[in-house]
Amino acid sequence: MSQLTLTHILSRSIIHRRARSISALIAMTVSAGVATALLTLYADLDQKLHKEFRSFGANIVLTAPANTALPPEAFAHVQQIAGPDASAAEFAYAVATTSTGTAVVVAGTDFAAAKKLNSWWQVDTWPDAAAPNTALFGKRAATAVGNTQTVTLTYASKTVTLQKIGRLTTGGDEDSRIYLPLAAFTAWTGLSPSVIELQVPGGAKRVEATIAQLKQQLPEIQVQPVRQLVEGESRIVDRTHALMYGAVLLIALTVAVSVLATLSASVLERRRDFALMKALGGSQMQLMAMFLLEALVLALAGVAAGFVVGSAAAWIISEGNFHTATLPHLSVLPTVLLVNLIIATLAALLPLRVLRGLQPAALLKGE
Repeated sequence: MSQLTLTHILSRSIIHRRARSISALIAMTVSAGVATALLTLYADLDQKLHKEFRSFGANIVLTAPANTALPPEAFAHVQQIAGPDASAAEFAYAVATTSTGTAVVVAGTDFAAAKKLNSWWQVDTWPDAAAPNTALFGKRAATAVGNTQTVTLTYASKTVTLQKIGRLTTGGDEDSRIYLPLAAFTAWTGLSPSVIELQVPGGAKRVEATIAQLKQQLPEIQVQPVRQLVEGESRIVDRTHALMYGAVLLIALTVAVSVLATLSASVLERRRDFALMKALGGSQMQLMAMFLLEALVLALAGVAAGFVVGSAAAWIISEGNFHTATLPHLSVLPTVLLVNLIIATLAALLPLRVLRGLQPAALLKGE
């Protein structure tokens, strides 16, 4: 059987049994499309998830010993250790009283740094840091001091009158605080920052490495991870990886069963054709190679279509969930091709056993 004859028979088989060929092609396209989409998303998954977790605020908190302030150079040292892609803000705290004697926690911070670090804060209007008497009021703090636009606070016999500019809602301790520009806070209370909140991008390993370095170089400062955030990020990333692997495996098995059913039906329909080929001198190896080649051609066609469909799906999913587009990755193509070829080969094994057991004489007699 010449190569030309084999190619001719292959093309006629695919074209004239269009329904089964299309069914197998769709299954292979789905397999390649899902694999492409998941692997494309996987290529950027860690970066996108870590970026999402950055919006949840600090994952490391540095605290000065009780009743003391941080060393003046501590903030710059922390930024240097954490790296240029980290976010940090320093905070100073005091308990002041209102004109009615109500105690309230007041915090001084750099508004620009706090806004970058805690992008999850719900703030209607951020005060202008250049205006020293403007303040950001937590939701509960605003209720405690009343509805007036200005509030007079006293700390260590020193008073300051603040203007309400914005309202903060977090559902946490921040709702009970009043935030001032750090320079204005220090000028009023004489207190320096005692806490640094730090957000280090990357996984748990980088966070732990940064904590170890901070403890080594700043032994006088207490360094603690925000366990819920660090462990939660690591757990979600690992589970997402496992979910994607499981999805690819499940889809591959489902497609393999579908293709197996299609190829098995194809062999049963063409038993007489194969028997005639055997009777005319076609070898067992040639017939099996032709059948396997047919499955592999469908697998290759499925990869070509599935890569386009999967890349488009990955772009849509990424844009909808992470608000950043994920571009096609040609690097996933070899893996997708390998997956589809394995599926096609495994799905063809059972039909090949049926093909191998055909008896030309019996079939051509109609038995």
